Amino acid sequence: MSDLTLVSHHLCPYVQRAAIALSEKGVAFERVTIDLAAKPDWFKAISPLGKVPLLRVARPGSEEAVLFESAVICEFIEETQAGPALHPTDPIERAEHRAWIEFCSSILADIYVIETTPEAALFERRRQALAEKFSRLEHVLGAGPYFAGERFSLVDAAFGPALRYFDTFDAIADLSILAGKPKVSAWRRALALRPSVRAAAAADYPERLWRFLQAQDSRLRTLMRSPDALSGGQARGRQAAS
Repeated sequence: MSDLTLVSHHLCPYVQRAAIALSEKGVAFERVTIDLAAKPDWFKAISPLGKVPLLRVARPGSEEAVLFESAVICEFIEETQAGPALHPTDPIERAEHRAWIEFCSSILADIYVIETTPEAALFERRRQALAEKFSRLEHVLGAGPYFAGERFSLVDAAFGPALRYFDTFDAIADLSILAGKPKVSAWRRALALRPSVRAAAAADYPERLWRFLQAQDSRLRTLMRSPDALSGGQARGRQAAS
């Protein structure tokens, strides 16, 4: 058994951050996936917030440690595991990276509203907010292929799962969130090709996300075309990443 166990959910982007960081470090770990709609008792006993991810850390001769919150888990991985550095060494640059990771968390919050709200006005406000946030990123990004250039970082680990949503959104409607942002689009393609980002979500992730969206009483659901659009959207996503 591995010393590290990542407690997961199929669709959680925060779990994917931790999985990407572990993969980039070349660390062996187990992954246990639970159903958050039917949380097992052992999970409720060890998760203070009832959320994933959790990282269970074996400590020989002592009770295991359970870490929660993706930012804490990723920082722990960076500080304790060998492998390529995923944070800059300069303290100011490192703080800036941490801030952009939080910026990504705000994007994920907007995406969740886009996925679930039935209110057309709120949907449109969050769509515009996302377009504006990605416009800000467009001005921050450099020559790429990653956030800080050639070196992959924890910022990339955060944004890989966030940008993955747009493979499915593209199959639903033209939301014009990433339109006219060539640097963001190039970054999205680079992240989609990164082995750690690809492996962080299961092969059936697009189908699971599609079913989740179909189950919502949401504005986005009213824009969904036929189920066959999913395969078309996946094909376009693969083409964009090639």
